[in-house]
Amino acid sequence: MSEQSTDLRETVRRRYAAAAMQVSEGGAACCGPEPVEVDENFGSALYAADDRAELPAEAVAASLGCGNPTAVADLHEGERVLDLGSGGGIDVLLSARRVGPTGKAYGLDMTEEMLALALANAAKAGATNAEFLKGAIEAIPLPAATIDVVISNCVINLSTDKPAVFAETFRVLKPGGRIGISDVVADDTLTPEQRAERGDYVGCLAGALSFSEYRRGLTSAGFTHIEITPTHAVADGMQSAIVRAVKPAAPVEAAPAADTCCGVNACCTSAEEAADADMTVSEAKAAAGCGCGN
Repeated sequence: MSEQSTDLRETVRRRYAAAAMQVSEGGAACCGPEPVEVDENFGSALYAADDRAELPAEAVAASLGCGNPTAVADLHEGERVLDLGSGGGIDVLLSARRVGPTGKAYGLDMTEEMLALALANAAKAGATNAEFLKGAIEAIPLPAATIDVVISNCVINLSTDKPAVFAETFRVLKPGGRIGISDVVADDTLTPEQRAERGDYVGCLAGALSFSEYRRGLTSAGFTHIEITPTHAVADGMQSAIVRAVKPAAPVEAAPAADTCCGVNACCTSAEEAADADMTVSEAKAAAGCGCGN
């Protein structure tokens, strides 16, 4: 990793650590936690009131995303879900409810303060099927082909190595698995320099991919059925978008060929019979010029 990338990652880590501490300290106050101050295009207001009401106040207050990926990921009972950059745990806890006790929801975050907050929120919510992991989204600490759905909420734009994120996401998904991601995406007409003019890296703008770049990145990783649907503007020429894609199912292996030769099934055994029901075994062998006898 370059020195610039290391510096950017540390800047991101410090920002989210401070947000976690703000929520944790506010939660100890008499009136409960205040939401982290963000632009109106980000944060807990993007979740339905019913969703917010299900969760600990600290999980809602720590929400910094640009969408609600659990609303578009179409989660099912028994599925295993991974949230990249899980923060205070809002999407993990909502996912855990949707997949039920036979499913599992993982959250991955690099910030210890956010992980501590998420664990406390999971305990308050009684989410026994939620687990939080420390690590980077460019090197996911889970085995290959173990996850049904990967979600993320305005985090991939913060990575300094997005091809690695896409490759790792593809790796951990089962064949036929899918992604349901909210992220900031730039119009194809904006250069990286123009994106940086609209906001800094930590603010989820400078590091955003364009629509074409996002599609190419997912395609290069192996994804198919890619859909990138803008939902609302977050800056001039930049949109919050829902990103969906699928890891292709494993190729179906061809059924082994029947033990057939000379137009006869089970040839030269006591069970042999003509493959053509209108012919006898002898006729089938004669027609095929069979050399194994009658």
